[in-house]
Amino acid sequence: MFRKTKIFIFSVLLITCSFSCDKETEGTSIPYVYVNFSIYPNTLDFIPDGGWVTVSGGYKGIIIYRPMHEEFLAFERACPYDPLEDSARLEVETSGIIAVDPNCGSRFLLTDGSPVEGPATISLKQYRTRYDGYSLIVSN
Repeated sequence: MFRKTKIFIFSVLLITCSFSCDKETEGTSIPYVYVNFSIYPNTLDFIPDGGWVTVSGGYKGIIIYRPMHEEFLAFERACPYDPLEDSARLEVETSGIIAVDPNCGSRFLLTDGSPVEGPATISLKQYRTRYDGYSLIVSN
């Protein structure tokens, strides 16, 4: 009886470990980097409606997307599939609405950060934005 219990517990632990050791789970820990900066999207840092810009900051840079005049979204450029890979840095496609990781092929919508293709199954890391009509503050 005791031996069957030990085998059962060992089996449960083995199954749990095998699911938790998935590459996607390991790769989701983007290192924390303090983010708190301002840009002025209507002046020198002009970002048109439906446009985007990449800026330094975060772990591997930040993509700022402006879907509408008063709305901004900010996403980490590190791909959540394998963020520690040096070459895993998102680039925005010419469409201006899809970000792609040329390393693994994952593609993400900039309207909400969700994955649309590739091995990544979780959304991009998103930063908070606050816009007062003049300056845009990006923070975590």
